[in-house]
Amino acid sequence: MYINTTGIILREVHYKDSSKILTVLTSGEGKLTVSAHGTHRKNNKLAAATQLFVYSHMTLTYRKGRYTLTEAQTIEQFIGLRDDIKSLALASYIADLTEALADEDSPNPELLTLCLNTIYALSENIKPLELIKSAFELRLMVISGFEPNLTDINESSTNTHEDGVLSLSSNTLTIAEYVLTCDLKKLFSFNPNERALNEFSKEVEKYLLTHLDRGFKTLDFYKKVKINS
Repeated sequence: MYINTTGIILREVHYKDSSKILTVLTSGEGKLTVSAHGTHRKNNKLAAATQLFVYSHMTLTYRKGRYTLTEAQTIEQFIGLRDDIKSLALASYIADLTEALADEDSPNPELLTLCLNTIYALSENIKPLELIKSAFELRLMVISGFEPNLTDINESSTNTHEDGVLSLSSNTLTIAEYVLTCDLKKLFSFNPNERALNEFSKEVEKYLLTHLDRGFKTLDFYKKVKINS
């Protein structure tokens, strides 16, 4: 059986001498594990379309429970990521989070749009990295069923993330309300002051890690790169 779809590569694992196992978030089938044979061979026609973060048209074959990439045409390579190590590190964390929360064989067009828009924002350097990161994290939690109850920290009797409450100061609360409800195309269209952005970023990350109950090596690496840059 052949499947035609579009997808962005979230992870690549090399195997044998010339092939890869790809994790791809597709438009029609959700998250898939795809074999890409021979992509390290010289002049292989699939090489460009099987790089990390590349978004492509793909033709897959499905046989005995496995997907294999047979044809691919690149749509967007997000080459701007290669110009800045911090953007590249943050893109790795974005891909890691997306992979963790995407379901196998379950289409989620909103998640794909969020991922693509975020990688594009990083590639084009349209906003500060912490703004892009925190807006993505919060909207991802909404899409994944972890939408927080927002409260003003001055009015809330609790400041915990474990019960689904995200307590913020009044100015930062306005930012969170915008991120939760805006059109995805306008997700990064806000301009907080440095103090508000710092609070927003810190609290959203804490909320996400608490509810997912895990850490991410790619997040640790991004923070290390940011400190050392």
